[in-house]
Amino acid sequence: MNAPPASARTRARPPGRPNPRPAMAPGEPGVGLGHASQQGPRPRNEDFVGAATPAGEELAAKGVLLAVADGVGGHAHGREAAEQTVRSLLADYYATPQTWGVEKSVDTVLGAVNRWLLGQSAKSRDYAGMATTLTAVVLRGRRYHVAHVGDSRAYRWRDGQLLRLTEDHTWEHPEFDNVLRRAIGLEARLLVDHDDGELAAGDRFVLLTDGVWNTLGDAAIAAVLEAHADPQAAADALTLEALRRGATDNATALVADVAGLPPDSLRDRLADGRRLPLPPRLKPGRTIDGLRVDALLNESRVTLLYRVTRLADMQALVMKTLRADADAEAGSALVREEWLARRVPGKGFPRVFDHPQRDHLYYLMSWHEGETLKAGLARGHRHAPHELVVIGAALLRRVGMLHRLGIVHRDLKPDNVHIDRSGELRLLDLGVAASDAEDLAEINNPGTPSYMAPELFAGGAANESSDLYACGVTLYELLTRKYPYGEVEPFQHPRFGTPVPPTRYRPDTPAWLEALLLKACAREAKDRFETAEEFLLALERGASRPLATRRQPPLVERNPRLALKLVAAASLLLNLVLLFVLSRH
Repeated sequence: MNAPPASARTRARPPGRPNPRPAMAPGEPGVGLGHASQQGPRPRNEDFVGAATPAGEELAAKGVLLAVADGVGGHAHGREAAEQTVRSLLADYYATPQTWGVEKSVDTVLGAVNRWLLGQSAKSRDYAGMATTLTAVVLRGRRYHVAHVGDSRAYRWRDGQLLRLTEDHTWEHPEFDNVLRRAIGLEARLLVDHDDGELAAGDRFVLLTDGVWNTLGDAAIAAVLEAHADPQAAADALTLEALRRGATDNATALVADVAGLPPDSLRDRLADGRRLPLPPRLKPGRTIDGLRVDALLNESRVTLLYRVTRLADMQALVMKTLRADADAEAGSALVREEWLARRVPGKGFPRVFDHPQRDHLYYLMSWHEGETLKAGLARGHRHAPHELVVIGAALLRRVGMLHRLGIVHRDLKPDNVHIDRSGELRLLDLGVAASDAEDLAEINNPGTPSYMAPELFAGGAANESSDLYACGVTLYELLTRKYPYGEVEPFQHPRFGTPVPPTRYRPDTPAWLEALLLKACAREAKDRFETAEEFLLALERGASRPLATRRQPPLVERNPRLALKLVAAASLLLNLVLLFVLSRH
């Protein structure tokens, strides 16, 4: 496991030593910190406390992280488990993609820590039972997020009222105060409690190990917080008061005061973009913000794409902006799109460029000579099966990159897949993409109907499975110039039966490729590929290791109404035959 970097953003307090450090966290004037840990009557301090306070964009993307851990009491390596867990969380949480939400980032890091602790326990009898509790709070933007395992606690103090934010994971026991039923390192399946809420200026967050809260109780904790306005003084007072009242365990407290909140925006830097005016409609030859307009590339109901030349270095770029009649929601969506586009890898996606002279609402991307797959279809190009393998493999690698970043594209189609003159494939248009990190508003219903998975028409949310369905339809269209269920018009509520086999339109389609496309475009999500990697593997193996062809579903599954009619007709015919036979006797 990694230890946190030696930087001003991270402060982890080793157990057993008092720490009267300044209350204000470096890099964030809106959050004041105080922390203290006392060994008490125990032979060693098995608690560990730490905080990470980054600055700039990292602060906006990931927030301030607070954590306390209490190693399983009496175990020789309880302190090591607590320290390793806190240090790993402080370091690795900030290494997760900015497009991930807090819950996914924390769960990923803690899952790795849990596996490491279990691995240590399996190595030697001396390490058996190496485990720890953990309570962490992330203060990001105008919200807080709590992650919790075990019996440490998090509280919020607001307007003189103390609110407990966590539940203890303990069993009642006649001989012990409590027995942990959940801890990091205790079992292979780690369950972490998550909660979140709105921040308010003046909020105080208090993280305590059981040596403090179990001795003081909520009323005494509230009294200490009421009496000490300084967070460091409050942390010291909580631990010392617990010892004075006879605490039999280590006593650790971390206090964080929220002095002010950032603007209510996606990101401070991009929030400025929302206030920028839209550029007027631009004609070729027009110059704006040091950019010369060369051509209008595309116009949709909401957006405009121009090819421009940056006069400072004569570099060709693409400008994406909005029509003059676009509303504020469309402007916010464009800002979100730029934010996401900056966070995807450069290979396989257009690169986003900074432009200090920008005085209007748009963003700039790299320009690449070539055409979209849709343009190739429009000029009559007929894709051979071997071409489909090359295009499909590149497409699925790009989609897999997005999914690993927690991004769902939601509008995959030939129009949004570009191949340049060197053969490099790029995914375009994150305009309606969604990520774990943000609740992205939509300009309109996401996706294009003919490429939307059946469950989306029933109100289901777009996810990785619906993206892979769209990939399947895209490859099907490249091969056949048709759609597996026919074309779906906007506002239509289609009925999905059985996809048409590609061999109906392309008799030269190999059997393995037909089986693959039918699986990718299956009506039920459970019958499709689960991940982009699984889809890619099946495509690359091709004829050498083909998929097992799924049997034709029975008529009652494909068309229940027709099946009932046939049963009724057969029954009627049988009754007529019986009547005829009986009438002859």
